[in-house]
Amino acid sequence: MNQKTYITKASDIKRDWHLVDLAQQVLGREASRIAQLLIGKEKPYFTPNLDCGDYVIVINAGKIRVTGKKMKQKLYSHHSGYPGGFRQFTLEEMMKRDTKRVIELAVRNMLPKNKLRDQRMKRLKIFIDNKHPYDQQVQGNTSQ
Repeated sequence: MNQKTYITKASDIKRDWHLVDLAQQVLGREASRIAQLLIGKEKPYFTPNLDCGDYVIVINAGKIRVTGKKMKQKLYSHHSGYPGGFRQFTLEEMMKRDTKRVIELAVRNMLPKNKLRDQRMKRLKIFIDNKHPYDQQVQGNTSQ
């Protein structure tokens, strides 16, 4: 009756590669799914204090869609730190400027706000169209 609890070590972590196609997918739903893959929550050896997540390749980022009136009403704010340096952009303006940044911000804000967030974001690879240089790593791990 003396069973030991298994504690995951960094050497036990195995990282897979996932390919996520965003063509005609809803931004928020896909961002939360990508965040779960980056965290590694679906793995049996998940531990909150270790980075157990996988690599995620996002393709067709330019074909993402949103629901409702978010294109006109959702705002992104930025302040340069100087007086009068406050700027706001709508989602529509951000999509024209940099679609990758929109997806990156959506996923980043769905990750836990801790020391592991930057490590997890480095494993996210975003591409506007369906061409990417990671064909060898993916090998059929397509997430839909």
